[in-house]
Amino acid sequence: MRTGSGGPVGDGTATTVLFDVDGVLLDTADAHGRVWQAWARERGLDPEAVWQATQGRRRADILRSLAPERDPAGEHQALDRLMAAEEPGIRAFDGAAGLLRALPPGRWAVVTSSRAEPTAARLARTGLVVPEVRVCAEDVSEGKPSPEGYLTAAARLGADPARCLVVEDAPAGVAAGLAAGCTVYAVASTHHPDELRGAHGCFGSLREAAEGVLRAVGGDRAR
Repeated sequence: MRTGSGGPVGDGTATTVLFDVDGVLLDTADAHGRVWQAWARERGLDPEAVWQATQGRRRADILRSLAPERDPAGEHQALDRLMAAEEPGIRAFDGAAGLLRALPPGRWAVVTSSRAEPTAARLARTGLVVPEVRVCAEDVSEGKPSPEGYLTAAARLGADPARCLVVEDAPAGVAAGLAAGCTVYAVASTHHPDELRGAHGCFGSLREAAEGVLRAVGGDRAR
């Protein structure tokens, strides 16, 4: 499935691709859902409401909004404990490895609401290329939907945001990419396409999006 007709960047005119990680490159939604719902139950909160409130946001921002009275360090430790049990089941999405290998070196990065250490470890463990430029939760003062993460990644790569292609799966991420002045492709892996309105293109999977991504940046065909 694809909706939209592409964005401001045309074939071969994008200089850079900026990927979200969770829900785009890595299939982590179920794992994160179980973690946050377990965390909520342990604290007498509504598990489904908590899970919905986490979408595309940094953990620190979530904790400030949902549990402002609790010690952040203790809550991070509790979430790390819950997440450790989920790590072995995390997989890369179909087509992710081939797409990253096909992109021109030095012309792509990841921008994620997750922390730096687990992000790099998960990419490596699932067989994906770990890019030199990774903008993670610790690297920004404001998380998505703020454009700070995407603007930071573009600056680190020396790229004009107007010639960057963002690939996202969550409404907050789509909003962040648009606010940064980038072209945005959405992958409807975790949200209905209606929730991703505003993106210049919407695809049913990363594999479906790959051809358009490579066309935009002038990369090789994904294997």
